[in-house]
Order: sequence, then structure tokens, then C-alpha cells
Amino acid sequence: MSKNLVIVESPAKAKTIEGYLGKDFTVKSSFGHVRDLPKDGLAVDVLNGFKPSYEVSPDKKKLVSELKSLAKAADEVWLATDDDREGEAISWHLKEALGLRDNTKRIVFREITKTAIQNAIKAPRTIDVDLVNAQQARRVLDRLVGYELSPVLWRKIKGGSTGLSAGRVQSVALRLVVEREREIDKHSAKSSFKVTAQFIVDGNKVLNAELPKNFATSVDARAFLEACIGATFTIKSLETRPAKKTPAPPFTTSTLQQEASRKLGYSVDRTMRIAQNLYEAGKISYMRTDSTNLSQEAIDKAVAEIGSEFGEKYIQTRQFKTKNESAQEAHEAIRPTNFNDRSAGGDRDQKRLYELIWKRAIASQMSDAQLERTTVTISIKFANGVTTTVQTNIDDSPFAETPTTGKAQPFPNELVAQGEVIKFDGFLRVYLESKDDEDDEDAKGMLPPLTIGQVLNLGQMKATEKFTRPQPRYAEASLVKKLEEMGIGRPSTYAPTISTIINRGYVVKQDKPGQERKYVEYTLQQNQVNETSGKETFGSEKAKLFPTNTGIVVNDFLVEYFPDIVDYKFTATVEKEFDEIADGRMNWQTMLGSFYGDFHKNIEDIQGSSIVSFKTGARDLGLDPRTGKKISARLGKYGAYAQIGESTDDEKPQYANLRDGQLIETITLQDALDLFTLPREVGFFEDKPMTIGIGKFGPYVKHDDKYVSLTKEDDPYTIDEERTIQLIQQKRAESVSEALGEFEGKLVSTGKGRFGPYVKFDDKYVSLPRNESLAELTLERAIELIQAKRVTEANKYIKEFPENPAVKVVNGQYGPYLAVGKRNVKIPKDIDPATLTLEDCLKLAGDEPAGKAPAKKGAAAKAPAKAKATTATAKKPAATAKKATAKK
Repeated sequence: MSKNLVIVESPAKAKTIEGYLGKDFTVKSSFGHVRDLPKDGLAVDVLNGFKPSYEVSPDKKKLVSELKSLAKAADEVWLATDDDREGEAISWHLKEALGLRDNTKRIVFREITKTAIQNAIKAPRTIDVDLVNAQQARRVLDRLVGYELSPVLWRKIKGGSTGLSAGRVQSVALRLVVEREREIDKHSAKSSFKVTAQFIVDGNKVLNAELPKNFATSVDARAFLEACIGATFTIKSLETRPAKKTPAPPFTTSTLQQEASRKLGYSVDRTMRIAQNLYEAGKISYMRTDSTNLSQEAIDKAVAEIGSEFGEKYIQTRQFKTKNESAQEAHEAIRPTNFNDRSAGGDRDQKRLYELIWKRAIASQMSDAQLERTTVTISIKFANGVTTTVQTNIDDSPFAETPTTGKAQPFPNELVAQGEVIKFDGFLRVYLESKDDEDDEDAKGMLPPLTIGQVLNLGQMKATEKFTRPQPRYAEASLVKKLEEMGIGRPSTYAPTISTIINRGYVVKQDKPGQERKYVEYTLQQNQVNETSGKETFGSEKAKLFPTNTGIVVNDFLVEYFPDIVDYKFTATVEKEFDEIADGRMNWQTMLGSFYGDFHKNIEDIQGSSIVSFKTGARDLGLDPRTGKKISARLGKYGAYAQIGESTDDEKPQYANLRDGQLIETITLQDALDLFTLPREVGFFEDKPMTIGIGKFGPYVKHDDKYVSLTKEDDPYTIDEERTIQLIQQKRAESVSEALGEFEGKLVSTGKGRFGPYVKFDDKYVSLPRNESLAELTLERAIELIQAKRVTEANKYIKEFPENPAVKVVNGQYGPYLAVGKRNVKIPKDIDPATLTLEDCLKLAGDEPAGKAPAKKGAAAKAPAKAKATTATAKKPAATAKKATAKK
């Protein structure tokens, strides 16, 4: 046994570190936390200092036993988990679970390199109890909130559904998404007219200019263009000044998530998984950090790489100061461990993210880009010296919200053109930071040669109608940015927070197609003003976060009855208190006590109240013109739905599920009425009606007592007769089995089933490769596929036993194993599978009768059935929807 046992939390990390330490070290993984609060029960003694009752996780008991044995046999144990609060807590739990002494050596490092590991071994410390207490405070507070508040949601919302939850950070994130959606819904687009001009310089060069302010109305915009007929345009001034661009700091966790989303299209969770892999492989420094600081060693390495790759003039070292007051400056930003490696990572995702990290870190130590910005002012002298006036004011903002009328004002008499020239590219040679919702109109190009007093030849002038836009919906990355700006959450919490609100069904991440609208444009060319109209697409969004009906109702409930939980300042204050605990400036139990008293009392008050309005989030829409009954939209146990009438002894109401994207608070009366048009007939095919409806498995067409599912692109409310017939015919073509010929005296046929096209031979099915189609399939190719299938099956079984067909030695994807009935049994590595006898197989399987699984006892036997019942309940279709639609 090695003299030293090093315990890390990740097997990949263990493998990398083991390569840097000598034979005297054994490195093992704890696979994350080994202890936690049990899932059943509060497990926090609120009357005795909020003492938590931790237990070893059931799936970690064997591992803990193994680590305990290794620790006893070792001369020294080193705890080498991550250098943050969560990592400190993992080390502390290991110490407690393994019975290690209080002065057990704790080592930390921000990168997995040989130098970093060896330096950490030379400078061990003990477990930092303050960091542990900060993590405990967060864990216990989140347990108190979740355990006590979630049951309130179950009772007060969605008719007793247990699929709801609340939490400090997740509820604030949900509130941001809901409030943004409401801002967008309230936005009313206002139009204004932007004037741009093109001047022809030196025969073929173009100078683009624009009016600094927009016209509020089309009348004024057209009047201005008409006034410019015959006008003289002259260069009034040329202002050239030097400027510079400075590189962005190296990545923190949140900025990496934002930039990977903008440049690579990665989700927050995906970015963190890839970064974790790169860190554990020793390619980047620790990826959970809120510091933009780089160590002097890292700066020196970056400088050496810049000098050799680009030259000395591209070097400009910087040390960035993090804006976040709570950032741990002792930590480093995310950077490559070796700046000489331009590319790293095992797969394409890792290579792309690593390249992004490398470029950002390198650029942060490169010279500023030197620019020259020129502003050109062009005076307008209207024809005949006439001063023309407008009857509405010119808007000072880029887009006029509301035109104001009043006294006449003179037309503007100056246009502005701007250009930018890069004199020295500096860091731009490597990297330029992206921005959210970039606007190409802001791009500035080079200007042609110009002189003051130069008279310009107008090519054309346009006044184009522009519309105000609402704030965009949050993407994952922009939500992280907002949370960070507000001081809510920490680097390790952003990804799980967003995953939680999506997985809970409070928010959906999806694309939104744009809508078309008309705009007016006036063009002055060759002394004539013409009016044209065009169409533009607006409002399209990609991978944005939309609140669901459930999310909106849960948010409104929390805002009304638990305002502290979703209060932005309160949540940010809690984060600061965690920081104070980590610094040893606050007692964690005192902090919890100041929160819990009022919170628990509020829980008890709400539990005992008769709140009913949030059970359904009901909203009255009006009256059904056909029956005169009230129509409402509300939230049910299985989703949002519309309802006609009320439930009485004599009559039952009608129900219809809301469509995807329809919200209770914005759905109109007509939208709701449209939901009750299903099932509907769309025409006849072969003298039989075709009926569109929605069933358990989604929208369908029923024809001749057979059902055909609609595709995702087909809208059940608008699909027409022609498209419906097409779907029926496609289904028939797919289900028909066609004979190709004979092989070995037996029929070879083809068909298309649930899993795609296939070849059928001798009661066996062979799937076609993805790049092949039934239309091009020949008998010869079908025979090749059949024979290839035979070879695969022949190699599948290493040994079979005719005397007991239920037992087989199988060559699996991950190595040989035993198939004994319905059970799979692992074969020890020191046993040659080909030498196994039937008796050996049964012995490895635990002497169980072949083909039978061991009997389950007690609660364990009942658990699967219970779980199955729960799942079935969760998947049960809305009863409301059943009554409104035909059953398949």
C-alpha cells in the first residue's frame, strides 16, 4: 500500500493527478459528496442551532468503506478537492465520514499541472471551517426554504400537484423571466422615420451619412425630403481624433457562459460540462471563479507566447480588477494552463471552448488597438434659401415614442457621417468580444478622401420607417449576466439554477418565429420623392426563455405571499452574508436564525389560510356567443386549459387544453373559442370523413377508424383537406410491405415501422442504415444486410448452453457479461469468458435458478410498483383535455 492517500472528487481528476505524483501516492475519487441531508424529512434541528443531520448517501456506502480502509493503511491522507466552498465541504464530509483527524492535510490548486500539484503538496493546510460553514449555511437555508415552502405550493397551486418547488435563487430567476415577458406583452411599437443619405464622391466612392434625429411622423419625413430637392450639400467640418479599444478581461464563470452562448451557441450547462472536462484533463485553470485576476506566472507565460507569435509590440500586460465586491481575488480567472497549446481537448466541443479561453486570456495581455475616428458634418442649404418648417417636433431619441405637436420648428440643416480606421490591430489580431443582440447598423467603415468646403453630389436620400423594440427575452447567458449584476447567486449556482426552472416546467427554452409587418419608405432621387412600402420580419428569437403558465402562477403566488423569497435586494443580501460567514465575520447559525423566524411564521399563516385564487390562476375571458356561458382560462393539475360553463349537478363544463405558447394572462376570448373547434372535419377522402383531433399522443387525423399522427409542422387548427390526404397516403405507403424477391428459398420483403425502414427475412428484421432508402434498395443489397446481421449475431454470444438456453455468455458493447434470464451479471476481469461452464455461470449469478431473478422482500419489493404508479400518474393526460377531444 502507498504511504500517501490523496482523495479528490472526480475520477478524471484522479487519473490526471496520479500521473504527476510518484509511486508513494495513491489517488482515489470520492465521486463528489459522500454525505448529504437525507431526502426524506427536514433533517435540520431548528430548535438546536439548525444542526443538520447528515448521512452517507446510500450509493456511497461501499465507496466510503473502501476509502476508510485505504485511509487506515496509509501513513498520510491528503484531501485535494476543489478550491471553493463546495470543495471545502466535500473535504470536511470526507474527514467526518472516514474518521480522519482534525489536522488532516488539505491541499488546494487552481490548475491540474505537475508544478501546481507539487507546490500544493509542499504547502498543505487544514480544512477551513469558515468556508465549510458558508456552504452549510447555504445548504441548510435552501433545505428550509424548499422543504417548508414547496408543500405550500402543492396545496395552493395546480390542485395538489407535487411537481412544484421553490428556492431562493431559482425563484428570483423565474421572476426575472416572468417580468420580462410582461414588459414585452405591454410594449406597443411606435414608429419614427430615420433619414439616411448616400453621396457619390470621386465618381464611384460612396459616403453614407444620416440625420442625427428621427422624424416622428411620415408627414414631416416626406416634407424634409421634398425640401432637399435642389439643395446644396457641403462638407462643413472634418474632426479626426485618435481612439483605442482595450481587450476584455480573461473569463470568469459567467462571462465564459455568456461568450460561449454568443459565439458557440452552447447552453450554460453544456459550457460548464465541457469546461469541467478541460479542467480535469489539466488543460485550463479552475472554471468556477468570479475573479478576473491572473497570477504573475500566468502573465509571464502569456507574454512569452505573444512575443514569439506576434512580436514585442503586441505585448501590454494588465491586471484586471473585478467589479464584483465579493469576488475572491486570490483566485484566478479561467485560463489555459499552458499558453503554448493553441489547441486542446478530446472532441470538437472541447477544442472550440478551449480555443475561446486561449484567445480571451492571450488577448487580455496584448496591446490596445489604435484607431482613428473621423466625424464629418455636412451642411444643407435648401433651394432658394427658403427656411422650411415642420409642424411636429423632432424626436431626440433614436426612435420616437410619441410625436409631439406644437409650434413650428425649422428643419435640421446638418447630416453626420462617421468612419473608423484601425491604425494598429493590437489584441484585435486575436480576439474581439461579442455583444448580446448586436446591431449591424452601428458598424462604421472607412471614409473616402474628403476636404472642408467640398460640395457633395447626392445620390439618394431615404426616410425609412423604424419601430421601437421591446427588451429581448432572456437567453440563458443573458439571464446569468443579469443575476451576476444583481449580486444573486455565485459561479457554481448559475447552471443548476437555470436547469431547475426549465426542468420544473416553469420556463421553456425555445425559438420564436418572427411576424411580418409593413413599413413605409420615402426615397429622394433625381429630384423626385417616391413612396414605397415593404415588409420586414420582426420579433424572431432563438433559444430564448419563455415562462409557462405554471411558472407565472408560481411566481405570482410567491410575489404576493412570500415577497422576501423573490425580493432582489434580499436575495443579494443573503449572498453577501454567506460571504461574511466564509470570511469568519458572521456566525452561520445566527444568520439562519434571523431568517427563519419570520419565514416559518409566514408559512404557518399561509398553510392555515383559505387561499383559493392561486389554485387555478383563473381568468374570465367573456361569454360564449353560442351558449351564453362564461369562458375562462385556468391552470389544472396537468396543464393550462380553457373552460366553457361551470360544473353543476345538471351539466358538466366543456374543456380544451391551451396550445403551446398560449398564456392564461394573455389569451383572448377568440383564442379560447378556437380551441373548441376540435375535433373538426376537414373534408372527405374515399367517401369517408377526415376528422382532426388531439389525443393522448398529440394531434391526429382519424379516417376509416384509423389514426394518423400530425407532424410537428402541422397545426391541427389550420390544416387543410389536401395536406390531410397527403398524411394518410404517406402513412399507407410506409406501412405496406413490399416483396423484393427470394433468398435461400424464403421471401425477402421491406417495410417501414416505428423505428424506420427495414428488411424482413425469416421473421427477423434488419434496419436500413440512415443514409439508405427503401426506394433505392435492391435485392442484392438486402441480402448483404441480412448476412451482415447474421455475422453480428454470431459474434454476439461467446458461449451458449443447449441444456439451459436461458444462460448465455454475451460479448457486449462494454465487454463480456453473463445473461441469465432477464439479469445481466458482470464477469470478473481475471476470468476468461470462453472457459466458463454452465456451472460456473450459475455460480457467478449467485446460484439462482436460471432465468429467474432473486425474489424481492418487504418494502424493497413494493418500491418499484409505487414508483411505477407515480410515473403513471405524472404522465396521465389531462382529464380536461379528454372531455374536449376524441379518444384514439
